[in-house]
Amino acid sequence: MQQRNRKPVNSALQKRIEELVASQGGGYNEDLVADMIGTSLKLLKDVKHRGDVRIIQTALRELRYAFKLFEPYAGVRKVAIFGSARTRPQKPEYKQAVEFARRMVEAGFMVITGAGPGIMQAGHEGAGPEKSFGANIRLPWEQSANPVILQDKKLVTFKYFFTRKLTFIRQSDALALFPGGFGTLDEGFEALTLMQTGKSQIMPLVLIDKPGGTYWKTWDKHVREHLLRNELISPEDLHLYQITDDPAEAVKWITRFYRNYHSFRYVKDLLVLRLQHAPSAGALRSLNEDFADIVKGAPFQIIPATPEEMEDEDVPHLPRLAFGFNRKSYGRLRELIDRLNTL
Repeated sequence: MQQRNRKPVNSALQKRIEELVASQGGGYNEDLVADMIGTSLKLLKDVKHRGDVRIIQTALRELRYAFKLFEPYAGVRKVAIFGSARTRPQKPEYKQAVEFARRMVEAGFMVITGAGPGIMQAGHEGAGPEKSFGANIRLPWEQSANPVILQDKKLVTFKYFFTRKLTFIRQSDALALFPGGFGTLDEGFEALTLMQTGKSQIMPLVLIDKPGGTYWKTWDKHVREHLLRNELISPEDLHLYQITDDPAEAVKWITRFYRNYHSFRYVKDLLVLRLQHAPSAGALRSLNEDFADIVKGAPFQIIPATPEEMEDEDVPHLPRLAFGFNRKSYGRLRELIDRLNTL
């Protein structure tokens, strides 16, 4: 069906684009690549300002390279570590970041940081370069990647923060934030916003303070007193993050999140959760009773991999729990995942 306000496809142009794709030997997702070529050609008439076109050009280049860099490691879970670039090695937060990264690697994860100094370097020190990714950003004062990741092939440098942040969220299975400045808070709030609105996968987000520290406790107090009290967020949104001053506890929370839960995706009107173990008949009845408030349409049910998932070879061997989700109660969805992990 033709979309409203969308110009009809020029069949002659479409054929030439398809021939161009074929001349390159074809490859993955030929239909989507052809669509991008067609969209790029529209820039010749639609966007006059050169700076605007350069943004599109650079963003496409950066994302293509970043996705290529991460592709060989798609089967390995990763944790992104954020925190201040100004944190010195003698600070307890720095030492905690080293310990946290080391423990995460021992648990089978790889580590992604912003590749700079401070907490970012601490994360790479704990993980080691072979288990690290660096997502650096070009700044006016020429920020260089830290020496741990500088010569590693798993380092990518971005011009734009938005492509860098998208890469962090897209490639991560968990997020850990240590005390930091505007950038750290920006990353944290963006991750919460994306999970709260269903624009990203639900994943563990742990806020790690120094022993006895109050940085994240004060932040949490602000969230509760100003956002929650004034009904700017919902009580269930508080389930999207956890606070600790113990790196070992943070690691336990992250690994426990994937004890049974694997991932989710939407298939038509169903939210399909892939699990290591399907709930029993009794547990299924309890889920339908306890989480009826987030169901819109089909109740909780055990299903095989859907045809749409099979087309993508999307872990077809795992059992599925599917239901009609109201697509707004993502804090409650996090509670559901926590319940599934106790089965």
